[in-house]
Amino acid sequence: MVGQGVIRECLLDPDVESVLSIVRSPSGQRNPKLRELVHANFFDFSPIGRELSGLDAAFFCLGATSAGKTEEQYSRVTYDITMAAAEPLARLNPGMTFVFVSGAGTDTTERGRVMWARVKGKAENALARLPFKAVYMFRPAVIQPMHGIQSKTALYRIPYLLLRPLTPWLRKRFPQYVTTTQQLGRAMIAVAKHGAPKRVLESADINKL
Repeated sequence: MVGQGVIRECLLDPDVESVLSIVRSPSGQRNPKLRELVHANFFDFSPIGRELSGLDAAFFCLGATSAGKTEEQYSRVTYDITMAAAEPLARLNPGMTFVFVSGAGTDTTERGRVMWARVKGKAENALARLPFKAVYMFRPAVIQPMHGIQSKTALYRIPYLLLRPLTPWLRKRFPQYVTTTQQLGRAMIAVAKHGAPKRVLESADINKL
């Protein structure tokens, strides 16, 4: 869902010359600025290493729910895939800005009681150690899908549908906790272009960019 929003904003931004989207299955989207690369194994990006050089920014939007998963299973998706992508990108593009979509409540001590927060914190810490030009951790709380975008995860689609009538009120009443796919996409582009005053950005920070 976040990835769809980011691609939309990249394609609309006149300063973005081209977009490489790495996916496991074709989206069917067509745009002169968009090149979609289908790659099945997200645990090993070495077969497409040549495609990963010459990039200015990486927006890592892959995510999964922790519901029903053990810590090992959740780590495989949240930590292992993240590092499998980030490590070759850092090696090939030392001038790159890397943006990681994390989550509100992430625990960078890696010792808290909440499993998903520990794993996200471990990923954030590992990314911060890589030799990128800059790394930013986006920690949104509630995300409102815009422009017909919806999550591919059924577990998320139902709550979003139920919350849709309340979302405008929530955005006005609790702006520090609610952002949109459009604001996320624009904020990622903004930090890639101009940087940000801090590495970790919560929903309120994202909405200001």
